[in-house]
Amino acid sequence: MQLSEISSPADIRKMSIDQLKTLCDDLRRTFLTKISAHGGHVGPNLGLVEATVALHYVFDTPKDKIVFDVSHQTYIHKMLTGRIEAFLDPDKYDDVTGYTNPHESPYDLFTIGHTSTAVSLAGGIAKGRDLLNQKYNVVALVGDGSLSGGEAFEGLDNGATLDSNFIVIVNDNEMSIAENHGGLYGNLAELRKTRGNAPDNYFKTLGYDYIYVGEGNNVEALIDAFRKVKDTDHPVVVHIHTDKGKGYKPAEEHKEQWHWSMPFDLATGNLLHPDASENYADIFADEMLKQMKANPGVCVLTAGTPGVIGFTPELRKKAGKQFIDVGIAEQEAVAMASGIAKAGGRPCFGVNSSFIQRAYDQLSQDVAINNTPVVLNIFYGTILGLNDVTHLGWFDIALISNIPGWVFLAPTCVEEYLAMQRWAMRQQDYPVAIRIPGGKLCHCDTTVDTDYSNLNKYKIVKEGDTVAIIGAGSFLSLAIETATLLEKLGIKATVINPRYLSGVDNAMLDDLKRNHKAVITLEDGILDGGFGEKIARYYGPTDMKVGCYGLKKKFEDRYDYTSILEANHLTAPQISDDILALLAN
Repeated sequence: MQLSEISSPADIRKMSIDQLKTLCDDLRRTFLTKISAHGGHVGPNLGLVEATVALHYVFDTPKDKIVFDVSHQTYIHKMLTGRIEAFLDPDKYDDVTGYTNPHESPYDLFTIGHTSTAVSLAGGIAKGRDLLNQKYNVVALVGDGSLSGGEAFEGLDNGATLDSNFIVIVNDNEMSIAENHGGLYGNLAELRKTRGNAPDNYFKTLGYDYIYVGEGNNVEALIDAFRKVKDTDHPVVVHIHTDKGKGYKPAEEHKEQWHWSMPFDLATGNLLHPDASENYADIFADEMLKQMKANPGVCVLTAGTPGVIGFTPELRKKAGKQFIDVGIAEQEAVAMASGIAKAGGRPCFGVNSSFIQRAYDQLSQDVAINNTPVVLNIFYGTILGLNDVTHLGWFDIALISNIPGWVFLAPTCVEEYLAMQRWAMRQQDYPVAIRIPGGKLCHCDTTVDTDYSNLNKYKIVKEGDTVAIIGAGSFLSLAIETATLLEKLGIKATVINPRYLSGVDNAMLDDLKRNHKAVITLEDGILDGGFGEKIARYYGPTDMKVGCYGLKKKFEDRYDYTSILEANHLTAPQISDDILALLAN
């Protein structure tokens, strides 16, 4: 059977084992052809080809429900569930997302892009099934790296009590994005070593029946194991040992590097469009290594994403015990950082904007209420960053700037970022978050302040009158561009760099009342609960006209950057036209 003839899993259930092995080879080859041209998650998908085929071969999907954790390994699943054309036809490569998506297919139960959620979600489906007295299999597929997340434990802990059909497939490839961290992984290693017969068994301790499959890339062995647990009447874990990157030598030899990749030459593994430009990840890593060397109390934390913050395996080795990877556990990272700060250390947690959402309680309770001088560096907090619906960097301003006690800084250039980071690590009075600028990296040729202890003091970049434009962080350049357009029309606008997202400069805002009729705010995030609302609220009882520019409170998926900026009136010509209309009224 040709891949183009596969419209559903029913088509593969008629195949022999030998035909399934050939199918796996064809799927792997087709996947590599697409991913080399398109980019995406490489290693996770390659390692789960046989398991995905076996799952759909044994289970009666979509009646039987499969929940994939984090979705990094679902491309083969999509190829078998009616979406093969998006992998065979280059013109249709973008017809599917990189994650499970119920809008695409009934075989996808949830839109999932964050890790450690599958066991809880699947446990909920199983409970709902039981409440309604229905009969079908519920399967959660979770990677060993995902088990380091607290929600994965909570899901396993509760799922063990269901007393009904509940199947957890643990895909153990001995990796997260990078290497695994945590005491759990010693037990997984012992289970692998003893082929599932170790006297201590994490999953049995929780209450699960347990099956081990040492040949996790052997489709016949997987089919046999899955048949044993199909229609079970109690919770069971099937622990499969797979090879991340299976079938592509560069991905097998350099697993961390090949977790995800930009387009690459399939024959050599070399990137087609390598980017050697300066970036904030490398700037952060270089700066923190210098601080570590100068002060043994300085440490950097990551929650399973060291590459995001520039710490390659070589730099992690160089940092030694001053580099801490807590696994995929943002809550642990924030709370641990608070403890380190309480003990006198100087912690800095580098994290993606969309991931810090998972630690809201720790930001508030463990840090802010206790006023521990934790430092956060927030990456990809921007409209111009990751554009998958599960990874949007739009919400961190509203999230963090409204927690009492946090100082939230928005640098506009490399020099201002470094000055803020050095001050944040030096001071011991506040928890400080720094939002790495989005968009094109830029340098400043003006002097930047080195002390930010006098909180909420904005900086005038350009003196003017009539209208003031406050451009936060990376949107300062948009404010300057807008002011330049207005100047050509005879309006000399004031341009302000607020620097602080968490507070208002009362004195400056009061002073603007003397000779300004309008104040415009520009922020790289959602408007609801954001920075601009603080300014609008301050001027509420006055005659000052205020225009706030940012994003509508809305989820977007795989959006076009130019289109979304235009749709939200976030281009200089649109803003300048709006200002003219505002002043005319």
